[in-house]
Amino acid sequence: MAWFYLGIAAIFEVCFAIGTKYSDGFSRPLPSFLTAIAVVTGIYFLALAFKTLPVSLAYPVWTGLGVIGTVIFGALLFGESLHPLKLLCIGFILAGIIGLKFLDTLQS
Repeated sequence: MAWFYLGIAAIFEVCFAIGTKYSDGFSRPLPSFLTAIAVVTGIYFLALAFKTLPVSLAYPVWTGLGVIGTVIFGALLFGESLHPLKLLCIGFILAGIIGLKFLDTLQS
């Protein structure tokens, strides 16, 4: 269940980042409010994941998935570049996440 919670937390991490862009420096009330809800909800689910998963695994996975999702949605919603080198960097982040999970499994 902890991995499910971590996945939900990562989705809200992406919502927080994208919402911050839409809030225009927190000058737009509705996007600002929704961004605040995303922050609180994301951290709530992260805290649930922390009950079972080690912080040295859960936090990097959460932030890594947040980075990957934010880059993808930045391209889809705001027309930001998905240069091949940017995609390579996403691959490195994903490899790091997989590596951390693999190493955690070896130590268990």
